[in-house]
Amino acid sequence: MPSPAAPPPATMATLPARPASSSERAGGRRPWHPPGPATVAAMVRRSTLLHDRRFCALEMSAASGQILTPPASPAGTLMPIPAEAFRHVPALAGKIIDPEASYFRRPRERYAELDRAARELGFSPNWRLSDEEREATRRAALAGRQGDLWLFAYGSLMWDPAVHFVEVRTAVLDGYHRRFCLKTTLGRGSPDRPGLMAALDSGGVCHGLAFRIPGPHVEHETEILWMREMLTGSYVPTFVTVRTPQGEVEALTFEINRATDRYVRLEMDEMARMIANGRGYIGSNLEYLDRVAERLALIGVADPAVDDLRRLARSCMDTG
Repeated sequence: MPSPAAPPPATMATLPARPASSSERAGGRRPWHPPGPATVAAMVRRSTLLHDRRFCALEMSAASGQILTPPASPAGTLMPIPAEAFRHVPALAGKIIDPEASYFRRPRERYAELDRAARELGFSPNWRLSDEEREATRRAALAGRQGDLWLFAYGSLMWDPAVHFVEVRTAVLDGYHRRFCLKTTLGRGSPDRPGLMAALDSGGVCHGLAFRIPGPHVEHETEILWMREMLTGSYVPTFVTVRTPQGEVEALTFEINRATDRYVRLEMDEMARMIANGRGYIGSNLEYLDRVAERLALIGVADPAVDDLRRLARSCMDTG
């Protein structure tokens, strides 16, 4: 991974200050203690419900490039992705999880499961943004914008955007690079086996995908998007100019919030070891890295930094 000089910390001026919880006022977050066997068993049972066979099959199929058969859309919802949406990137046709089949379109169910897991792991009661805090950042980011909305994806949004779109293009973002710099202890990591998720950091260049959300649906689709990406405020919603083969577009994306304590800047070998070891109730951190690499390969993007990190992480697995 490129290692540009660390920029000054970014702040989220639009993010209201959260009131401190009683435990925080008493001296910070409660220390974490390993859950007992009964708690672990309960978490595994809930994990099975949370990521049922149907969802896992869809996600794995999309990552591996198999054709997906989306379920029929319920009355009153948007229909599956139109075939013409893939006219610029035909390799993606049938290889992106249909929004109506995505687990991320059930955000309230997801939040309830995450909250239960967070409580059992000893997280602070206000470990995530409140609905009001999250919505304030969405309103501020989208203020004054009308019409269609482009979304730049560089991680799991590339195979499971969970939002309805009518066009997708390959895209290049200058001035940022994809870096595994967001520490996670919930999902694909845990307090004793933390993982790293991808984020945009300053410097370099990043290849990804740009999705166009139709104007009439921007309000609803961004509500779903925000509940996914702005869970804890670890990202900063940002509008950037991306280059596509069909011309430049202004797109929404999510860069790392350098003020968060989850932001870490590690050397390549340190990142590889953490990813190789990271595991949470969703699954392994290495599986996530594999899917990013496979998606980039599918759209014809060579990313030596991702490929090198993947090889190193697998080497760490082989050597223990």
